[in-house]
Amino acid sequence: MKADFHRDFKKELKSLPKKHQEQFFKRLDIFFQNPRHIILNNHKLSGKLKDMRSINVTGDIRAIYEQIDKNTVLFLTIANHNKLYG
Repeated sequence: MKADFHRDFKKELKSLPKKHQEQFFKRLDIFFQNPRHIILNNHKLSGKLKDMRSINVTGDIRAIYEQIDKNTVLFLTIANHNKLYG
């Protein structure tokens, strides 16, 4: 599987505390091994985000991505739950 990152995602990731950045890359490794691993809580979103999915990075930080094709995902945004859905 291949992951691409939207330029906004890169900026948002860089603005997070270092420990959250590191946690994202740990979760990304898990995602590559098994995108449906229980720790990721990978789930489809609804409403205006209905074509996207979310994974847990920490208890409050989520990464939203879109499946481009069978082997490629595009990470679009990363932030805390309230910023993304509030």
